[in-house]
Amino acid sequence: MTHPVIAEGNVAVVTGGGSGIGLAAATRFAEAGMVVAIVDRLADRLAAAKSTIAEAAPGATVLTLDTDVGDKAAVEALANELFGRYGAVHLLLDNAGIQPGSDIFDTRGTWDAVLRTNLVGAIQVAQIFGERMVASGAPGLIVVSGSKQGITMPPGDPAYNVSKAGLKAFTEALQHDLRGRDGCRVEARLLIPGFVYTALTKGDRSEKPAGAWTPEQTVDFMLERLGTDEFYILCPDGEVTREIDAKRIAWTAGDITENRPPLSRWHRDWAEKFRAWAAKTD
Repeated sequence: MTHPVIAEGNVAVVTGGGSGIGLAAATRFAEAGMVVAIVDRLADRLAAAKSTIAEAAPGATVLTLDTDVGDKAAVEALANELFGRYGAVHLLLDNAGIQPGSDIFDTRGTWDAVLRTNLVGAIQVAQIFGERMVASGAPGLIVVSGSKQGITMPPGDPAYNVSKAGLKAFTEALQHDLRGRDGCRVEARLLIPGFVYTALTKGDRSEKPAGAWTPEQTVDFMLERLGTDEFYILCPDGEVTREIDAKRIAWTAGDITENRPPLSRWHRDWAEKFRAWAAKTD
């Protein structure tokens, strides 16, 4: 069982749908009989994605839309087109994201692009589509793709961490607002993937590491958890269990409540203390 909006004839929109988790999800939605609109910025990627979905779900209705989610006017035009054509969007997977790498003083010049797509773009998509989804009166679900990096903040890519931390805060506020609206039939969930082997994460690798999940594994886990009332869809992978995630998240919060140095998991005076604490089984 999964969420009831994933049903034949309903409309799903997937940003970042040309590859990775987005493409895996779009394929599953098409297999369920949904009308699927995949949104991406690369025309060749969109064409390949449409072919992949057609092979998996022959006869499915699949639209490909070349749209920059960081361009508010383009997102509004996209929403107007889809709502004008179908009257409602039942499922939004707000998934577009980039990860070119970053450093704290932006010597790579990547911060603007990362925040424009991952944070501003994702928020614009959720706002523009979400408002119309509520107004349509149809049941709806908004799934926003976050990241564990936006919760535990591992050093090394601060722009990405900031973007995903902001997206976590936004999605929590979005769900709080939706659940407080009388008669509202739309809800939000936060997808928090583990280590997934995609074009975004593979780097110089040519083969999937043993500990990484495939996009399909991640999406199947998401679909299963969408059948529950869980807001935080915290995904494990081949290396990290739910229990390990819980300890890492609790320790990160403890940096504030215990007034430890920030990012103490990686601090030379605290890293061994974390490892010892995390190893406890009682």
